[in-house]
Amino acid sequence: MPRIPYVPADLSEPAELVQAIRRRRGGELLNLDRMLLHSPQLAAGWNAMLGAVRQRLQLDARLRELAICAVARLNGADYEFAHHAPEWLAAGGTRAQLDALHDVRRASLDEALFDPTERAVLALTHAMTREVAVDDARFAAAAALLPRQQLVELVGVVSAYNMVSRFLVALGVEAETP
Repeated sequence: MPRIPYVPADLSEPAELVQAIRRRRGGELLNLDRMLLHSPQLAAGWNAMLGAVRQRLQLDARLRELAICAVARLNGADYEFAHHAPEWLAAGGTRAQLDALHDVRRASLDEALFDPTERAVLALTHAMTREVAVDDARFAAAAALLPRQQLVELVGVVSAYNMVSRFLVALGVEAETP
């Protein structure tokens, strides 16, 4: 149960913001949006930033979604995982890889399931999420496999989705019911 009630699903004000969020979401407000809209300014900034993170980066969608799913598992953000697991699979990830994310640290070492770039993404994501500071070896492994812009974008994705997961978990945002 959420710690603060969601705004109504049929919310229409502030009109421009609600319409922008609905456009990005394919017409619906998710429970996340319905929580964010308690603060229109926060919701507006969130929508702009996360829209860019999800739709306008050069980072490969497969690596982006792998990092997001790993953050979700590390932080116990089931809502986030439920929304991004299908995105990971659609981007080319496998069910076995998804299942391996129950232990992100172990997955980052699994040469049978994950290629070197995926392992570097998982190691960097684990370090950023659990330790905050990333040791030189893990950073260098990712830097050797990704162009500079994509490396910066990866760090941004992991940072952004740590923010998302912490918001979801702290406020008890629940998965949508069909």
